[in-house]
Amino acid sequence: MAGKGGGPLHAWHGHFEAKRVPEGVWMRCEGEGCGATLFRKQVEQNLSVCPECNHHMPVTATERVRQLLDEDTFESWFGDLLPSDPLKFDDRRPYPDRAKAEQARTGLKEAALVGQGFIKGRRIVFGITDSGFIMGSMGSVVGEKLTRAVEEATRQKLPLVIVSGSGGGARMHEGIFSLMQMAKVSTALKRYRDAGGLFISVLTHPTMGGVAASFASLGDVIIAEPKALIGFAGPRVIEQTVRVQLPEGFQTSEFHLQHGFVDRIVHRRDLKSLIAQLIDYTTP
Repeated sequence: MAGKGGGPLHAWHGHFEAKRVPEGVWMRCEGEGCGATLFRKQVEQNLSVCPECNHHMPVTATERVRQLLDEDTFESWFGDLLPSDPLKFDDRRPYPDRAKAEQARTGLKEAALVGQGFIKGRRIVFGITDSGFIMGSMGSVVGEKLTRAVEEATRQKLPLVIVSGSGGGARMHEGIFSLMQMAKVSTALKRYRDAGGLFISVLTHPTMGGVAASFASLGDVIIAEPKALIGFAGPRVIEQTVRVQLPEGFQTSEFHLQHGFVDRIVHRRDLKSLIAQLIDYTTP
């Protein structure tokens, strides 16, 4: 069969074939009631905030470092600490295998990064938990890294900023060893406060369980991103346990601000400037 101009039809087929869009160029917002189709690069330039509904998407620990700290100023500490398996825990897969898989997938050795860096020229001790690594749960290594970071902030008399993102709370794979970290980090923070230190706690979606019940709630100033879920047990678990209808917006940043648990809700684009201002206001 001939095509236009007498040539074979198959010669023209590729000319009219639609070009494929490379995978990953577009993404869909998962914000409540949004579902907008977004240009991924635009979202990244907007600090992973949906330009349509203002939904603050989860970001990795390394991305958070790039967003908050001055370029190339972060010095990571205690990277040699690795998770162990004191209980020989095994659910669907052995705990050591799960940890290795998470390390390969995320590029992190554990769910926390700590170190020092600068925010608009102000030197700080910085910590962050990454909800992408076993839900940001606090095992022995996370607790130890945070405790050592607090102790360094105390010794060097530096402001301390910890960004929390944990949907897992204490890590069940380590049992009581995980629960001990809540008290350990909290005790270090008490000594830091007694020494006159400034602790700024930043709560992101989600901040739950043992993380919310310990260090994340102990900031001298507590900042939250919009619509972050913050609490101990989740609202569905609470409703099923006590069998009552919870208030609208229960456990969101906005609910906590209204009830005095959070000092301020801050858009991600304004967070760096606000932290720098708080340091200037509260330190000599």
